[in-house]
Amino acid sequence: MKKIVSIVLAMVMCVTMFALTGCEGGSKDDGKYTVGVCQLVQHPALDAATQGFIDTLKTELGEENVEVLNENASNSPETCTTIVNNFVNKKVDLIMANATPALQAAVNGTETIPVLGTSITEYGVALGIDDFDGLVGGNVSGTSDLAPLDKQAEMLVDLYPEAEKVALLFCSSEPNSAYQVKEVRKYLVEKGLSNENIKDYSFTDSNDVVSVASAAATFADVIYIPTDNTAASCTETISGVIGDTPVIAGEEGICKGCGVATLSISYYDLGVATGKMAAKILKGEAKVSEMKIEYAATFTKKYNADRCNELGVDTEALEAKGYTAIAAE
Repeated sequence: MKKIVSIVLAMVMCVTMFALTGCEGGSKDDGKYTVGVCQLVQHPALDAATQGFIDTLKTELGEENVEVLNENASNSPETCTTIVNNFVNKKVDLIMANATPALQAAVNGTETIPVLGTSITEYGVALGIDDFDGLVGGNVSGTSDLAPLDKQAEMLVDLYPEAEKVALLFCSSEPNSAYQVKEVRKYLVEKGLSNENIKDYSFTDSNDVVSVASAAATFADVIYIPTDNTAASCTETISGVIGDTPVIAGEEGICKGCGVATLSISYYDLGVATGKMAAKILKGEAKVSEMKIEYAATFTKKYNADRCNELGVDTEALEAKGYTAIAAE
């Protein structure tokens, strides 16, 4: 009987140890890894982050040693859940979740497989963590695309000092977008704009972008669009209805599609940073539970030359202020 009890206890200890250490990752005997990538929607910023992640992972681990399952959810949180569940069933070694709904799906889908987010503005908001201190813990970490929102508000006021009415255009189903416009509103008021003349214009999904963007353009002297995945995937639509109302954008992809200027990060570099974190986890050099969220180190002022020419914006004056033109494809 004692022998049977000892065997059972040993088995329980093994299972417990796996549960405690499984989420930490760690090097495998054969050095081969399978990594699942769940990207919310296809648009330039998220595409660049995914590419930077994959390129770095293959460089760090060897292209022959890593299989990347790269899946796109077509802007559907429900599809994110399906993709993550598929990764879990396949027992991938790590999940990279690109954008907030993808991260939320991954966090809900597994407590043992290491999860790294990227293109997440604020992890505390995304995961409902009060007084977030930069460490998620458990099996989750990642990188943030949060740009200095006070500097973006300052950019708007600097480029359009006569503007009295500002529209904040964003998707209401994206909590990090709501967070950004709330913060930008605060900074705009601090810089002298009337709170009553700063209005939220939120769409629920791509189906009502036209009507909401059109209303925003009718009201505002300037429109601000934060880093917003739905907006980023609808820039051509937005551009077609805002007329000559200028847009200050939260990131380069949106600016390239419908904006005048932005203070943005390199999403490819953000993906590179995420890939380096993943490599450390998989090789057993770091524990995901102990890795704080990493932020972009540099931010760049950029302008959309085509849009500036359409609106008569002096690009030489922009360049004198340190702006550079967004590269044409």
